[in-house]
Amino acid sequence: MSTVEFNQMLVNNAEFLKPFAITLTRDSEAAKDLFQETLFRALANKDKYSVGTNIKAWLYTIMRNIFINNYRRKVKQNTIFDSTPNDFLINQTQSVVANNAESNLRLKDIQEAIHNLPQIFRNPFLLYFDGFKYHEIADMLSEPLGTIKSRIHFARKLLKTQIERH
Repeated sequence: MSTVEFNQMLVNNAEFLKPFAITLTRDSEAAKDLFQETLFRALANKDKYSVGTNIKAWLYTIMRNIFINNYRRKVKQNTIFDSTPNDFLINQTQSVVANNAESNLRLKDIQEAIHNLPQIFRNPFLLYFDGFKYHEIADMLSEPLGTIKSRIHFARKLLKTQIERH
């Protein structure tokens, strides 16, 4: 098939692609871009077209593949478009300073709450807090696994109520 024949066949069947592009993109500008990209790829790959193949199906496949690849690329980039005005940043010259005193007081409250736990709950909780797994704690304390899980659970509940009171 000559280049002129291929180009004529492409022009004759190109109009069928426009509604398909709008269906895929749901945006007229994006549909125009997809349409142009499809025709460009078809022209660039005319040597891959087999004579006798349904030209419409070939063009639809090219368009669909371009759309899918573009979609995957956008998802991978995780692009977020923010169209809100950023006026509130114009005169912002304030700086945020961390308040270590407040966080140190909070840490002291937590440490005090842990220290005030009954020993039966405190020991398993501290071992769990240090990174040991339930079964390791059970082996260390020679207690059943369910007992250790229960004690750690109750220690958490007690800590939560004690810290909420402060």
